[in-house]
Amino acid sequence: VNYPTHDLELAAVVFALKIWRHYLYGESCEIFTDHKSLKYIFTQRDLNMRQRRWLELLKDYDTNIQYHLGKANVVADALSRKSGMITGIKVEEEIIHDMERLDIKLYVRG
Repeated sequence: VNYPTHDLELAAVVFALKIWRHYLYGESCEIFTDHKSLKYIFTQRDLNMRQRRWLELLKDYDTNIQYHLGKANVVADALSRKSGMITGIKVEEEIIHDMERLDIKLYVRG
């Protein structure tokens, strides 16, 4: 995907919210990111149409985006480097369809 890094980080948040929507809708949740600019996404003036569409989806949830320094997030680093874990994840057909529509591809590193 040729999206800017900022959009890729936002896409990851939207993707996670769609996967976990059954548990998160109507509940308060905190989103931790190592991409500091996402914390200020709701206060930015100049947004492209994709970002606006994703922000509308974010507004459906009671979320609070928090910045968490990447070097301090050792759990996420360990999970992203554990390639064998991804094979056990079952992905819903709707998510696959959304990813194809958005031209988002997943790659397993390892």
